[in-house]
Amino acid sequence: MTEPLAYRPCVGVMLVNADGKVFVGRRIDNKEGDWWQMPQGGVDPGEELREAALRELAEETGARPEHVTILKATEESVRYDLPDELVGKLWGGKYRGQEQVWFLARFTGDDIDIDIDAHDPPEFCDWKWVEPDQLPELIVPFKKRVYRTVVEAFRDLV
Repeated sequence: MTEPLAYRPCVGVMLVNADGKVFVGRRIDNKEGDWWQMPQGGVDPGEELREAALRELAEETGARPEHVTILKATEESVRYDLPDELVGKLWGGKYRGQEQVWFLARFTGDDIDIDIDAHDPPEFCDWKWVEPDQLPELIVPFKKRVYRTVVEAFRDLV
């Protein structure tokens, strides 16, 4: 009998500007559909969650720490499972999905301070600011529940 696959430790960041809009990027590797997502990524071994969130945010958006203020983290992690056709194909086949802690962050810079090409290779090919309630409609279907949970968790602070 084989052990069930684990969940990949992950962080996500809901980056909100002064107008209360949320950063989303369109992934470069997106093959089907017009899907947009908030910055997110894996946690390195021994890395603090807050530091992982700031690292991922800098890698995916180019936002420097002086332009970002972390306001809150989700009280509980949120899990999602990959669709069957992706299990075993992502993350070296070690994970069935991700277990995410989400952070709400205020962006205090200007749009010129966003640089989706800051990290090589970049993850996003385009970006925009959207209303928080649009988020569940923009993400791939298997992450919609996660995005609804995140929007609700941070609604009062956005």
